[in-house]
Amino acid sequence: MAEPLDFKPTPARTETTAQEEWERLLDTLHRHGVLRLANDLVARNQDIAAIVVKGLETEGARNVMQNVSALAMVLGKVPPGAMYKFAEALREAAAVLAEGRRDAAPGVRGVYRLLNDDELWRTLTPLARAVGTFGRAMARPSPEKPIVAHSGKPSDA
Repeated sequence: MAEPLDFKPTPARTETTAQEEWERLLDTLHRHGVLRLANDLVARNQDIAAIVVKGLETEGARNVMQNVSALAMVLGKVPPGAMYKFAEALREAAAVLAEGRRDAAPGVRGVYRLLNDDELWRTLTPLARAVGTFGRAMARPSPEKPIVAHSGKPSDA
């Protein structure tokens, strides 16, 4: 009598391998001209590097990089919900300004009614506080090294 075979078939692959994904990426980069651009950049490396370094050595380029970094640091502290609320409020305010509607001057009675309008004061009070806070912040001297002011860590930059 024959003995049973100990055979387990390998399951068929359902996902691509890393090699197949790599070849697909390489083919896509080639079809869209990215590889040609990369090869040209590498071949002309010295010329391009000299242009980039010369451009980055200017005071203006350093200022741009520091300003973008400072903006990113500050925006990193703002919760996304607050940023959305601010941007949406700006959009709505711009839409009202774009209407260009010019109401007549309110006159003495109109001004008196505005002084007694609680909804108006609930709207203007936070705005007045924000303007005051902004003014006090702008009155402070500019930090010599913004990264130190942001992180509190000493820097030689």
